[in-house]
Amino acid sequence: MIIAANLKTNLTREKTISYIQHVENFIEKNALLQEILVFPATSSLHLHNKKVKIGAQNAYHTYNGAFTGEIGYEQLEEFNIKTILIGHSERRHIMGETQESLVKKFNFYKELGFRIVYCVGEPLEVREAGHQHMMEYISKQYDGIDTAYDNLVIAYEPVWAIGTGLTPTLEDIVAIHKELKAKSKAPLLYGGSVKVTNVKEILALDGVDGVLVGSAALYAEHFCTMCQYAQELGK
Repeated sequence: MIIAANLKTNLTREKTISYIQHVENFIEKNALLQEILVFPATSSLHLHNKKVKIGAQNAYHTYNGAFTGEIGYEQLEEFNIKTILIGHSERRHIMGETQESLVKKFNFYKELGFRIVYCVGEPLEVREAGHQHMMEYISKQYDGIDTAYDNLVIAYEPVWAIGTGLTPTLEDIVAIHKELKAKSKAPLLYGGSVKVTNVKEILALDGVDGVLVGSAALYAEHFCTMCQYAQELGK
């Protein structure tokens, strides 16, 4: 299984390094076999070559250049980072990233062989418009994306559940994951108000290959517990 932490705009470099070391110690002590990803804030990226894979929350589709406020492959290469998060709902809905720009980013980092965690999902108004409309909305987020890419991971995140404490029912998660599995054989993660109190039952569901965790992963102890639950399930 894949257990991923998106730290967003949280934790300093010092706190991030301490966080990752805490997770590393836990992995070693408990002989965890899961794939564990951590996406720190951009300013906290650093060289780390142990069990935890550090990924970028965002990067521009360039090696370097005149793109103020962005980072490119040159900055990621310095820290041997080969994992990237693309299409997160906050990038789409707050930062205004279009499907066209995401495809450019996807293709650029695909050519470099990156482990790409590609996010899809729907806001509340789309979900409330009916299942067919919701699936059409999500399907458009697959446009231009190579769903057969060997190093692809897809994360389904219902936008209305992120940071709200709300989650779909377990039956809803199984149903949507079944439909999304038909679009790609890539591992499929669930994200959206995942926390210590519900992660075990979510991880146990058919079609769930792991989780992408936001605010609940800011506490290293909680994130480690989630990793332990995944290990115990042995999927």
